[in-house]
Amino acid sequence: MIEIPSTIEGLQIRLSDLEEHLKPLGYSIGGNWDYDHGFFDYKIADHDGYLFLRLPFIAIDGQLDADVCSVEIKRPFLLSHVYQKGLDDHAHTNSTFNQFSEPVDKDGRIPPSYVEIGKSLLKEVEALFE
Repeated sequence: MIEIPSTIEGLQIRLSDLEEHLKPLGYSIGGNWDYDHGFFDYKIADHDGYLFLRLPFIAIDGQLDADVCSVEIKRPFLLSHVYQKGLDDHAHTNSTFNQFSEPVDKDGRIPPSYVEIGKSLLKEVEALFE
């Protein structure tokens, strides 16, 4: 994980407005939220795992599943998960089935070129809120 300081840190905004600004740029909230916090993710790469620019936020007024909720953006960061190839040695074989392999590295190395891409993507988001 590599944190990237940003001018959007501390920005307070309605979650619906934030989503309206970020979705057209390719950001997704997906399943990366709970009632009090969440993340907007931009997938930068997906070979042998994935690499995201992640924009974390916390609820400051209400819960994230409410129609009206305000959030505060926290420090963005790059996140890389590297997955093993082939079958997962630790797959569950009971009544539940988990199709996903465990990450080989939950905090994989991020090449400098991707750090620059992440910073560039973040500048694009920052420009929305100037």
